[in-house]
Amino acid sequence: MPMHRACAGGIVFDQAHRLLLIQRGTPPAPGSWSLPGGRCRPGEDPAAACVREVAEETGLHVVVLRSAGRVQRAAPDGSIYDIEDFVCEAVSGDLEAGDDAADVRWVTRAELATLTVVPPLFDTLHEWDCLPD
Repeated sequence: MPMHRACAGGIVFDQAHRLLLIQRGTPPAPGSWSLPGGRCRPGEDPAAACVREVAEETGLHVVVLRSAGRVQRAAPDGSIYDIEDFVCEAVSGDLEAGDDAADVRWVTRAELATLTVVPPLFDTLHEWDCLPD
């Protein structure tokens, strides 16, 4: 039975209701666009991990507003990422790719549809009513 690894991600919108995405610089799916996020540290609350990971990858400090949902994804090492994504609000910071992010940007729904995103990000955001304008 594969090991499950707790992870957290942030769904962050700007004032124009564009979505914050990072371009992955490391596996899994390097070069693909995704929500900022990553693995929870041992004993770390997923909401706290979300805030930490968004800051590390984007330079933005966020507050969690609510849980959006959970997904499971296969990890490169054969384990399972158990990801809880949170809708967040940016409260400070300067947008800049950091940590394992190759790039970071705000995207509209039309722009999101043209990017190579981690599967099935678009469908999941649609199901959770979390697509940008």
